[in-house]
Amino acid sequence: MSHAGNILGLPELEVERVDRNDSIEVYARPKRRPSCIHCQHPKVRIKATHERTLKHTRQGNQVMTLHLKTPKYHCLQCGRYFRHRFQGVRPRYRSSDAFRLEVFEAHDGGVTQRKLARTHDMSPATVERWYQGQCRLRLSEMSNRPCPRVLGIDEHFFSRKRGYATTMVDLKNHKVFDVVLGRSELSLRRYLKALPGKENVQVVVMDLSETYRSIVRRYFPNATIVADRFHVIRLVNQHLLKAWQNYDPEGRKHRGLISLMRRHEWRLADEQKENLARYLDDYPVLKALYRAKQQLNRLLLLKSLNRKKAKQLLPQLLSLIEDLAASPLHRLARTLKSWLEPIVGMWRFTKTNGITEGFHNKMEMMSRRAYGFRNFENYRLRVLTHCGWDGIINRV
Repeated sequence: MSHAGNILGLPELEVERVDRNDSIEVYARPKRRPSCIHCQHPKVRIKATHERTLKHTRQGNQVMTLHLKTPKYHCLQCGRYFRHRFQGVRPRYRSSDAFRLEVFEAHDGGVTQRKLARTHDMSPATVERWYQGQCRLRLSEMSNRPCPRVLGIDEHFFSRKRGYATTMVDLKNHKVFDVVLGRSELSLRRYLKALPGKENVQVVVMDLSETYRSIVRRYFPNATIVADRFHVIRLVNQHLLKAWQNYDPEGRKHRGLISLMRRHEWRLADEQKENLARYLDDYPVLKALYRAKQQLNRLLLLKSLNRKKAKQLLPQLLSLIEDLAASPLHRLARTLKSWLEPIVGMWRFTKTNGITEGFHNKMEMMSRRAYGFRNFENYRLRVLTHCGWDGIINRV
């Protein structure tokens, strides 16, 4: 019994002969007659036979071409006609699913369209068309996804002409949920109104963006807003460095001092602490601001606290904010007070937008490899294919 059909990945074929020249020509026919596809009657007769020629997977450096004898059947019960259907070969296609998947994976791995056109005997336009077809197939399999319970929202730059885009990430499953062009409520309004399952979102993590906060309050009524810890601490450091410039403009330009002022106190070596203390002794107000900043950062870095512990620490946080309101960092105090509830939410949850920023790095690499995108839908298709769903490509 020949196992050639199993080796080819088409087990229902019976190989008649194989010719090897510049390419591999495989001549095959079906092993048995199928039942009627309309009434499932087992008795059918062959009305006619025609030959289908299609490309299959490569063997070595040669493209394999299949010449399939395709019968046309006539059902003896219902009287209807149908053609033989091969597993892994779609009707009217001139290539097998395995060959299309091979081209997709090669192009997805970085092989250029021109290189694939040479090695697989096809045009670059066909490579692009097949690639987008596989991407749409993957995207259709996740089109009915519900809104994630823990959502991360952030913006990233798309192009000079189209501006910014909004990224929404499922922080629990580490997948991109969607990418929408625009970052204002006006540009996102139509998409958010039609988005199903908005009431399922329980937590939304974001930076200190007033626009996104108003969007979440309006379109995600059951969601709790949690501030991103990295952006909050960065905001504290930025305000301290700006106030430092008013007291010692020359010291603000010293790279070593900037590094010491930015870092957390508990991460400094003993010698570094002594050097920083000697410098701050000359500026009492700056020293007090630095101490307040360290105390504030210690509170902001807390996470996974229960309700009782968070309630105990809240007066301490409010006291620090009141002290900052009477200092040169009064703008920072006003911002922290405005975002007090999302900042306190950081104590209860561990999720941050670090996952979203990581996906932004991957999106930037995709744009660089493509030398930029002009069509946003093409860009969104590729982002959702590579960042939104893993492991389904092999099920095509």
